[in-house]
Amino acid sequence: MISAFFIFNQKGEVLISRLYRTDFKRSIADVFRIQVVSNSDVRSPIITLGSTSFFHVRVNNLYVVCVTKTNANAALVFEFCYRFISIAKSYFGKVDEESVKNNFVLIYELIDEISDYGYPQNSEIDTLKSYITTESVISSAIAAEESSKITTQATGATSWRRGDVKYKKNEAFVDVVETVNLSMSAKGTVLRADVDGHIQMRAYLSGTPECKFGLNDKLVIDKNSQGGASDAVELDDCRFHQCVRLNEFDSTRTISFVPPDGEFELMRYRSTSNVKLPLRVIPTVNEIGTTQVSYNISVKANFGNKLSATNVVLRIPTPLNTTGVDCKVANGKAKYVPAENVVVWKIPRVQGGQECTFSATAGLTSTTTRQVWARPPIDVDFEVLMLTASGLIVRFLKVFEKSNYHSIKWVRYLTKASGSYQIRF
Repeated sequence: MISAFFIFNQKGEVLISRLYRTDFKRSIADVFRIQVVSNSDVRSPIITLGSTSFFHVRVNNLYVVCVTKTNANAALVFEFCYRFISIAKSYFGKVDEESVKNNFVLIYELIDEISDYGYPQNSEIDTLKSYITTESVISSAIAAEESSKITTQATGATSWRRGDVKYKKNEAFVDVVETVNLSMSAKGTVLRADVDGHIQMRAYLSGTPECKFGLNDKLVIDKNSQGGASDAVELDDCRFHQCVRLNEFDSTRTISFVPPDGEFELMRYRSTSNVKLPLRVIPTVNEIGTTQVSYNISVKANFGNKLSATNVVLRIPTPLNTTGVDCKVANGKAKYVPAENVVVWKIPRVQGGQECTFSATAGLTSTTTRQVWARPPIDVDFEVLMLTASGLIVRFLKVFEKSNYHSIKWVRYLTKASGSYQIRF
């Protein structure tokens, strides 16, 4: 499927290369360097030249590139690229040029293990770490025993988990993390509101436990085929970790699985209906002649008073010919940043139901030709613990294991926005 795999630095130099087919030569890397690295206009992650397709992912000024001449499944190729990046991060932390050069022998080992003649193979991090190790060489007697366990794990029904895992304290942590995307018009009409969410789990459980994970009673997965109630939680584009038994989820909305050891992403989803907006921003911006712009902005928290939004940051645009801004705020601090033509208003904490106000006057220099101000949108960043914008909740988390040990379960919710919550004015 994949004919060649490369890693380039930002100068277009080849750091890692692996050719899987004889119809390619290493000079194919020059084509990518000329057509993509040296061409700042290229934005598409897929470039097709003749019968050759280049799929690339950028990470810390590196290009992870797969090349193929076949009609390959693009989603599968990108999943392979991102899975390689995840594996590399788990082995040596940050994936950058220096770490690639320091670990190139290990990277070649990993590439050869997760891809067989260009076809993706076992890419479970726990399995790979059991026999591709950066630690000292273990004794031959232990190595033989470990080899037997590895074979069972890699070829068994649960290749993502070993059966001899033991912990003194058995715990499971579940994080439901949602990112809210909002685009609101100057009249207060919601143009776009959706949620990108994922459920992250850390399982420190002994043996081979069976976990059952229940979500909302009113849960609609495909709103086109089922008529959900107005208060139902509607999820689109659900994707699960391979450990999840999908047939049980379809029938009972219960996620049943044998978890990998350690941290993993259990589920990823989107929600485009009944999105609860945590913060309501009402801007009033008026241009006074050609010398001043007045701002009056209020931010209100649309959730219960027991919760609070933290790290709230509003980036309020100013005209290009602004000379200075006189800000008045009752909460937090506001500062004009001339290099970015914005006023940054930072509020450490906004309690549920609380309303914060911002007023300012921007002075403008007179220009010979008056240009119409484009009025870019206000960007809002925030984090709210124990709240989900989609309404998704975890009803229960149960752990079953043949030894019947006691386990402690923790569930945390986090709703946040970072550069995707925009209000026009």
